[in-house]
Amino acid sequence: MTDAKSTSSEGSAAGSFSPRPLNAAMAEEVERLLSGRTRDIRLSGDLRRRYEERSWRQTAKVMRSWMTWVAFVDVLTLALNAILLPHDVALSMVAPACLLPPAAIFTALIWRKPRPAWLQRASLLGGMGLILLSVALVGVFAGGEFYERHLTIMLFVATSAITIFSVPLAWTIAIACYALCLYFVFQWYNPLAEAGSVVAGTLFFSCGIIATVVARRTMNILAQKTFLLDCRDQRRVAELADANARLERLARTDPLTGIANRRWMMETLERLWRGGGQTGVAAMLMCDIDHFKALNDKLGHGEGDRCLVKVAGIIQSCVRADRDLVSRHGGEEFLIVLPDVEEEEAMAIARRIRESVEAAALPNPGSGVGPSVTLSVGVALKSALDADISLANLQHEADMALYRAKEGGRNQVCVFRRSQQAAPSEQIAARR
Repeated sequence: MTDAKSTSSEGSAAGSFSPRPLNAAMAEEVERLLSGRTRDIRLSGDLRRRYEERSWRQTAKVMRSWMTWVAFVDVLTLALNAILLPHDVALSMVAPACLLPPAAIFTALIWRKPRPAWLQRASLLGGMGLILLSVALVGVFAGGEFYERHLTIMLFVATSAITIFSVPLAWTIAIACYALCLYFVFQWYNPLAEAGSVVAGTLFFSCGIIATVVARRTMNILAQKTFLLDCRDQRRVAELADANARLERLARTDPLTGIANRRWMMETLERLWRGGGQTGVAAMLMCDIDHFKALNDKLGHGEGDRCLVKVAGIIQSCVRADRDLVSRHGGEEFLIVLPDVEEEEAMAIARRIRESVEAAALPNPGSGVGPSVTLSVGVALKSALDADISLANLQHEADMALYRAKEGGRNQVCVFRRSQQAAPSEQIAARR
């Protein structure tokens, strides 16, 4: 059922199937097959290999169970015959009956794990050939009433195999033809059967075998259609999940700057605070572009948008990418949360952000601070001893520190201290 190319990947999983996304060509083929008539479904190429990978485990399990059961029944029947039948008749059945168990067990062993398609095909057809021949020869060797009886049993064995083995149609037809040929040949040489009855019996059983093959073909087509429906559903689920992921990214991302938006930042911080993830040291930085309205008025909103994008990129480059949180808080304001930092490190990051923005020399002819864009930063700190500080309190303190930085002349960093009012820790010569 599997080809040599897929054997190596399947062998490690012992026949397990791990669904993989369909490529565009396969998805198109799935839709084409499902849009047509069910009876016209024919799998080919990658779709057929995928179907065989998926169905192999169940097919092999059914086949191993059938082979084991047939071998057990053969041994049990041989033992009962030895007890119930005359000694010479029972003894004549031993040699041909001994063909069946090794053939069945060998086939079951071959189908324990995925192997090349040619080996699986050869083992199944060869094993079934020996099994059917063994059943037929038991009757031939015993003779008399057992002759035709065992030929009928042989056809029943073939019919049961055709019914339950979900294998390619060509394999099924080969088993059916082999069984009918055995029946006709052995019946033709049956001394107790007339030629007319042999032909009539063969035609009668052929109708039954053909009906079984047609039913098996229908079951195969329905199984393939179920597989195609599953493939389409999996693709649609994957597309829906991808769309939901894109929507989620849009919901938490500022569309202009590409960094997190205020909603996502506040939801994230609330989860951290509720879960106890921010009970230790942390710092919150509130940044605001100085005289941003004047920049829009002088240079236009397009230039203002480019300024926001560049400032957002500068801020991101100045923080720790693996742990710090950055968001556009609204308008020209940015909120930064620095977990696990002491005051000295938080102030160093705040200064680096302010200096980097000033060093970028983005034009702002309407600024009262200087010819280029500058940034004011308010810093609020939470130590390990401040367990009762809420998220809202820390944000309010960062706002107050930012207000004092603006009030003190802009383009500076101020830190909020709870023992005293916010005081500037760094001031630039350019003031109001």
